[in-house]
Amino acid sequence: MANFSKSNVPQFSVDVYQNEFLPEGGREVNAIVTVTATGGGTIGSTVTAPYLYSPGEGPSAAVVLMVDCSGSMDYPPAKMRNARDATAAAIDALRDGVHFAVVGGTHLAREVYPGGGALAVADADTRERARQALRGLSAGGGTAIGTWLRLADRLLASADVAIRHGILLTDGRNEHESPEDLKAALDACAGRFTCDARGVGTDWDVKEVTAVASALLGSADIVADPAGLADDFTRMMETAMGKEVADVSLRLWTPVGTTVRFVKQVAPTVEELTGRRVEAGPRAGDYPLGSWGDESRDYHVCVEVPPAGIGREMLAARLSLVIPQPGGSARNLGAQGLVRAVWTDDMAASTSINPQVAHYTGQAELAQVIQQGLDLRKEGDTDGATAKLGRAVQLASASGNADTAKLLAKVVDVVDAAAGTVRLKAKVEEADEMTLETRSTKTVRVKK
Repeated sequence: MANFSKSNVPQFSVDVYQNEFLPEGGREVNAIVTVTATGGGTIGSTVTAPYLYSPGEGPSAAVVLMVDCSGSMDYPPAKMRNARDATAAAIDALRDGVHFAVVGGTHLAREVYPGGGALAVADADTRERARQALRGLSAGGGTAIGTWLRLADRLLASADVAIRHGILLTDGRNEHESPEDLKAALDACAGRFTCDARGVGTDWDVKEVTAVASALLGSADIVADPAGLADDFTRMMETAMGKEVADVSLRLWTPVGTTVRFVKQVAPTVEELTGRRVEAGPRAGDYPLGSWGDESRDYHVCVEVPPAGIGREMLAARLSLVIPQPGGSARNLGAQGLVRAVWTDDMAASTSINPQVAHYTGQAELAQVIQQGLDLRKEGDTDGATAKLGRAVQLASASGNADTAKLLAKVVDVVDAAAGTVRLKAKVEEADEMTLETRSTKTVRVKK
């Protein structure tokens, strides 16, 4: 676990949006918590100010690129060539001084560069050597993603760095290890590095790829056309190079008698965090938020408080941002938010739903009904799929989620978006269905 001096940590802030008023006997308190990191080491910046790095510099980091080399990567042959080119483009986007390695993945995991259980340090020479090593990549063998992740973990653990990150590309299903083996690998790697996962083509399993990204707090996406891989890999690496603080956690303290119902990320994507709580002292728990650059994310916190009479008020929860340290201590990032509960007999106050809470409750439901609708469609339940995807169209329209609305329109014919009236399309391109499923958790920010 890395230590950070104040000079290289961005400034974090916490804003809480809620309706604190409850009716007599009311117990459920909801809040949207916006976490923002600003003023960190913007890569390539020439500005000199507190919290900014010099040009080309940044926090110490290590990245492992995991490239699928299974037999299916030869169909069509351009797919393997595009994967090599994309990996080379990502290596070109590495900052000087960043540790890196390339892993070739089949039913085994092989060190492609630099080899010997080591990481290379990015400079003009090592980038060129890595590009030469990539030319030797060829397709053949099966797929066992858990073995790739375990090798990446071992390589990343060999470097004493602040940021550890993986990028994983697959084109097929994880057929050469059991689901239990993949889950065990994800459990072993969780909290040790973040990982972005990409599926290329349409022969991979959306739930497998999104499970990797979810467990390792990264992004997941589809690259339906292999020709788009290089641009996507470059963007991913540039985002990874912008991360400045690893292992941030949201610490949630609640008073006696208060129960945490759930904690979930709701922007930029929906991600359930409730089950990832790590106890952090009396009535406090830490929820992992992963690595941060200059960015803002939203979280939905729901707690249940003991009922109280009219006029009473209480602190329902206190939120802070920390970096857990070995031995149980934590470095506080200096940002705090309070969630309150106030009991009132003013019906208008107690029944009003906070706009942020309402918006993100709808976005979380949108993600859920898309998944349910697509699953029902695969099972042949036309009526059930139509109802769920119709509700999804209605929610996307009401919340202004134009990107998701466009993806839905490739799977259903929209008769009335506001009413959620749709017809399932008789023929749907597999890439369109997989894109909708992969991106179903992407949300739009509430207009504040």
